[in-house]
Amino acid sequence: MTAASPNNRPDIADLLAFYASVGVDEALEDRPVNRFAEVAPKPMERTPTAAPSGDIAAPQRSTNRPEAGDRPNAPVVRSPSAAVPDEAQAALARQLATTATTLDELRQHMASFDGCNLKATAKNLVFADGNPEAAVMLVGEAPGRDEDIEGLPFVGRSGRLLDRMLAAIGLDRTSVYIANVIPWRPPGNRTPTPHETEICRPFIERQIELVNPRVLINLGGPSAKTLLNTSEGILRLRGNWRVHTTASGISIPAMPTLHPAYLLRTPSHKKLAWRDFLEVKAKLKALG
Repeated sequence: MTAASPNNRPDIADLLAFYASVGVDEALEDRPVNRFAEVAPKPMERTPTAAPSGDIAAPQRSTNRPEAGDRPNAPVVRSPSAAVPDEAQAALARQLATTATTLDELRQHMASFDGCNLKATAKNLVFADGNPEAAVMLVGEAPGRDEDIEGLPFVGRSGRLLDRMLAAIGLDRTSVYIANVIPWRPPGNRTPTPHETEICRPFIERQIELVNPRVLINLGGPSAKTLLNTSEGILRLRGNWRVHTTASGISIPAMPTLHPAYLLRTPSHKKLAWRDFLEVKAKLKALG
């Protein structure tokens, strides 16, 4: 994007695309504000330190304490604070996840959990979508803007592509279960921090254990690395069967594959994801 001038104005579509690429996707004001036109506050007038001869000097007002009658009961406005991720919050998440015996109970625990700072900026808890009794469970990384608004995973452009990928092997949202490692949208769609991921890990691991699918599909590198305990990149992981082991010792075949959002940016790799989904189809057939 080149610098704007009276004779060289940026195209509005390019400008909006630039804003979207850096995470600016919501307006804070109804109308644009020209910060350069704002008037700077006037400097405070100083009180003379000495009175004219013969007069009694007026007492100076302290700037540290309010005077009597200066709104003594005015409420103190504090900005909302987000929980700082730490081991105590991770321990609480593990405890809550362990005590959940059903998906509904797990969802209630997650909705009341305030130990992850991402909850403070998200609009909704994005828990899951689909059939909790399905043989196939798909896990992505984190919700985006559309998912945050609707409270469901994979409902934007990535979701529409995922629906077509599922349809290609004879599946749809009534025959799969979809969730994310992170249930709250990171602001500006930024990458979740390792602390945020570790705090949310017990919830998704318990969610997988309660669903107990026959096949797990990891959509993208973050999901695969978190749930398969590996540091390999997704292009090396994809297409190769791995195993996710639950806390109770159940082994679930897992297929790492490319995230639909990546495929939208790199259409030439759709053929790789297609091969991965064919592997899933063959595995389901073999399992009966």
